[in-house]
Formats: sequence, structure tokens, C-alpha cells
Amino acid sequence: MTDEDEKRVAHRALVDSVRNSAGSTSREQRARAFAGAGLPPPLDALIGKVVTRADQVTDADFDAAKAAGFNEDELFELVVCAAVGRSARLYEAGLAALAAADSGAAE
Repeated sequence: MTDEDEKRVAHRALVDSVRNSAGSTSREQRARAFAGAGLPPPLDALIGKVVTRADQVTDADFDAAKAAGFNEDELFELVVCAAVGRSARLYEAGLAALAAADSGAAE
């Protein structure tokens, strides 16, 4: 197996683990956080910031999610899912761009 294949296998294993392992949140909640969409307020605001502007996440975002009934374990899982989901989309976009560049160079 090439180094690149090993990286892709490791990436798929990470995504699978984050989305499907046993946890404090449901697989559906984790899938929504991974996608960065479809979560109830105020969780949607927190996850939206994690996905689009992580540097702007504040204690107030976490406090609002806790006040809505989410505990720290649940928030940790959902934030990790959102971050991994964002990085997975960027990784796939990068691979697609490399493949397109390679196919253009072969012509």
C-alpha cells in the first residue's frame, strides 16, 4: 500500500469513528454536526461558527448550548464532528483539485 493509500484509509477510519462510534450523542446529531447543518438553535450557531469561523467561538456560544440542555460531553462530540466534517470536505476538495490538475497535465 502506498503512503497516499494509507493516508486515505486513515482519513476514512477517522471519519467513520467520529460519525459512528458509540457516544453521548446520536449518530443523527453527529451526522448533522459533520455536515454543519440541520441542528436546533442555539447549537446551530455554535456548530456554524466551528465550521466557518472557528476563531470566533466564544464561551457564550457554549453557555447558550448548555442552557439548551446539552452537556459538555455532547458538545465536545458535536464540535469534533463539525471540525472533522469541515476538514473532510477540504481534504476531498484538495484531492479533486489534484486529480483535475493531473488529468490536465496528461493531455
